[in-house]
Amino acid sequence: MKRTSIMALSMSVLLTSVLSGCTGDEGSQSAQGETANDGQKPGKPVALNLWTSNELHQKYYQKTAELWKKDHPEQPIELTVDNYPNAEMHNKLLIALQSGVGAPDIVDINVNFFSNFMKGDIQLVELNKLVEPVKDKYVQSRLDIYTKNGKLYGLPFHVGATVVYYNKELLDKAGVNADNIKTWNDFTEAGKKVVAATGKPMTAFEVTNQRPFWPMIVQRGSDYLDKDGNVILDNEINIKTLNAMKDMMYKDKIAVAMPGGDTTKEEFFSFMNKGEMAALVMPMWYMSRFLAYMPDLKGKIQVRPLPVFEQGNSRSAGMGGTATSVTKQSKNQEVAMQFLAYAKMTKEANIRIWQELNFDPPRWDVWDSPELQKPDEYFANENVFNVLLQMKDEIKSPNMTELSTAAQDLVNSSVMFKSLKDQSQTPEQALKAAADELRKQKK
Repeated sequence: MKRTSIMALSMSVLLTSVLSGCTGDEGSQSAQGETANDGQKPGKPVALNLWTSNELHQKYYQKTAELWKKDHPEQPIELTVDNYPNAEMHNKLLIALQSGVGAPDIVDINVNFFSNFMKGDIQLVELNKLVEPVKDKYVQSRLDIYTKNGKLYGLPFHVGATVVYYNKELLDKAGVNADNIKTWNDFTEAGKKVVAATGKPMTAFEVTNQRPFWPMIVQRGSDYLDKDGNVILDNEINIKTLNAMKDMMYKDKIAVAMPGGDTTKEEFFSFMNKGEMAALVMPMWYMSRFLAYMPDLKGKIQVRPLPVFEQGNSRSAGMGGTATSVTKQSKNQEVAMQFLAYAKMTKEANIRIWQELNFDPPRWDVWDSPELQKPDEYFANENVFNVLLQMKDEIKSPNMTELSTAAQDLVNSSVMFKSLKDQSQTPEQALKAAADELRKQKK
């Protein structure tokens, strides 16, 4: 990507304004950095360690460190990025933060684990000062999930706007236009036409994970937990939604249990790639999986908003995500914060997030930039960000409280399988059993 001196200057001005007034171990380095480009000697290199559990993230950070060196010769950094398996990394981080020894300067924390780090004496650095100058450019719900008591502890990588990926080839055979699917009733009726015309299901549901159940209840204003952390997993909306999913599978026969159990498995990639289903409900970040694992669908996939149950429902939900945080154990907190802002907050960084990771950037003000407005050959030669711009104020995110990780574990390991796969419990029974278990943990 071409980089101009004007762009580099504007980023330096942004970072200086964002971080002015910050205090910490590296306060003198900030002042040194402001004048180094006027002839002063480069600053002393600062070693930063970053942990992640995603190879794509690792490559992104490594490239960002190289770009930093060009733009900030006054404050060189030496970035080491360690990549660990997901669960192992989060366990390792929790132990390091609790013991006070061994944590990195910067760390990616998956949203599914984030609530584990919001308990007791929080060992992550507050990031409000970074975001405040550009807060109005963010999808606010994505900041909210990493905030506790008004303090922000992580920067998002993406919005994670949930959409429907339609296989246009299958819809065309059934005489279905994706633009006419506005409600879940429309979706079901379209699914019946697809099954009749092609013999293939309209969609598949995860049975060892929580999609599309979670986004479907969030779009209706519900969740597993309310904003205060109270358990609402077994409320009426959730029971109705899970019953509707079960009806799609066993009454209307337009949906099947997902091969492999969820959207991460090779069995599912193969199933989808062969054109064995017509619609998949997943967040925008899943576009990278299509590109990597489903090459035969090139040109066939259309991206559209979620159907709604009732008027007033949102047409999307912000799901999944990774917070990037600075730990209090870092001896170079200010430089770590500067690098984090450079990697995830600037307009240029948000454009790179799309170009290099195929994530929907959390700053909505780049969605109409030329780099994001190009038709995408894989996705039916359409502009996917026009879909997001239609619904940018409808992208709700789940409530993330101390029981969030436990709630997701129960839904993944029990609720979906028992209600949709082996049918050993009704949706109401499965949800109530899981909700009762959560309430015991809350006590």
